[in-house]
Formats: sequence, C-alpha cells, structure tokens
Amino acid sequence: MKPRIDLGRIYSGLFRCFRPRRLRLFYELFGVHGGTRILDLGGGRYFWELVLAEGLPVPRVTIVNIHAPPAGAAGFAWVVADGRRLPFADLSFDVVFCNSVIEHLGDSESQRQLAAEIRRVAPRYFVQTPDVRFPVEPHYLAPFLHWLPKGLQRLGLPFTPRAALETRSAAAWRRYVDDLRPLSPAGMRALFPASRVMIERLLGLPKSILAVKTD
Repeated sequence: MKPRIDLGRIYSGLFRCFRPRRLRLFYELFGVHGGTRILDLGGGRYFWELVLAEGLPVPRVTIVNIHAPPAGAAGFAWVVADGRRLPFADLSFDVVFCNSVIEHLGDSESQRQLAAEIRRVAPRYFVQTPDVRFPVEPHYLAPFLHWLPKGLQRLGLPFTPRAALETRSAAAWRRYVDDLRPLSPAGMRALFPASRVMIERLLGLPKSILAVKTD
C-alpha cells in the first residue's frame, strides 16, 4: 500500500519555512538586541523559541493574546487582552511584532482598531499577513477557496486539508470562515499609511504582505 500523502502537512511546512527568514529580516531591520522592548501582538512562544534556536539576542518580549499562556510558557511576559484595546500607555514599546493576526478580525473596523493600537503603543512595527492574491489560503490550506463568496467558503471548508487536520463543530467552522478577512497590499497601506509595504513571494507569487515602519 502506498503511503498516504498528507497535503495539509505539506502546505503547512511550506508556509512555516518562511518564519526563520522572516525572523532574521525582523532582526536586521530593527537592530534587535537584548534591551529591545517588543510587543508580540497575538503571538506565542514559537518565534522566541526560534530566536534561541537561531542563536540571536533575546529581547524583552511581552506577548499579548486573547488566550491564556500554554503550559511551559514561563519566562515570557504574557498578557491576556484584546489587541483592539491594549492595556498599555502610548509608546510603551520599541517595536510591535504582529504575525498572521490582523486577517483574523473578521471586519474592516476591527482591523482598523488593531492597526491604530499598533501605531499607538510603539513608534515602529512589523506586521505580517497572508496576501489575498496568493492562490492557496494558508489557514484553509486549500487553493482558490478564499476567493469565493463567504457562503461558498463555508460549504467548501469541510472538504479542505485544514478540516482533515482538525475536528470542529459546524458552527465553529462557520465562525472560522467569518473571522477570516485576508488583505491586499492596498488594504495594508490604508491601515498603515506610514509604513513600507513589502511582499514575500513563493514560486514568484505574492504570498505574504509586510507593513514595516523602522523610523
């Protein structure tokens, strides 16, 4: 019997391979060092454990997430909060790092609020989001589905590699679709007008958008 090809894990591996490269770019652009105060908005342990694996300087990281810290997250400053209403004073951090979060807010007003909070709490920021133009949506792990109307996305999602990897109720899958609002470069420029918008590419296609403000 031929081994089963797990398309979901193949897709996931392709997207995750960008993260070490993205981390090194972040360090290069912002000159990150041990004293740099970073707010990781909507993140977790992954990037900062990768810092250790890459042998990079470990900055002063505060993670903000709507979920409580998982077991083993000791050593990180972790704040449970809504990114649209951050419990920090203006310019409390040197840099905001926000990776694959803003597309999950579901509507343009929530995205605007998150962007405003990012700009408020730090003078510099590094915000990444999947590019809506890329044919494979990394959260669905399926080609072209995110280009369809929401109703068709809800119908198609149970037949994607993402659904094969996870067990959720029908209502939870509907919320998953409704919460996802991918952005274009123009959308990111509107949210972060003072930023430089950069494009990550895979096989020549625009895979991710970075809104970067370094000064």
